[in-house]
Amino acid sequence: QVQLVESGGGLVQPGGSLRLSCTASGFTFRNYAMKWYRQAPGKERELVAAITSAGVIINYADSVKGRFTISRDNAKNTVYLQMNSLNPEDTAVYYCNCRIRWGQGTQVTVSS
Repeated sequence: QVQLVESGGGLVQPGGSLRLSCTASGFTFRNYAMKWYRQAPGKERELVAAITSAGVIINYADSVKGRFTISRDNAKNTVYLQMNSLNPEDTAVYYCNCRIRWGQGTQVTVSS
């Protein structure tokens, strides 16, 4: 059974940092590109960052360039999203994605 389980979300003040993790199971993780998406209230889900199976960065959303970093550890079946210099516009549910599979999401709230 394919599973993607996100963790690491929470409440953080503007300017703060969080690291999200997504641990995969049920498939050969090292063979697939991985993506992070987010969805803010009342908005469409948007692609945040993507990484190839080998760990090469594919792209970042313009809104997060220079602040967010996607990475992966194929030995741990885990993809990460390091988020720095967070601002209230980053508030959203963040989802891990591999092709048609989605995690349950983790809430990130940036507020003072």
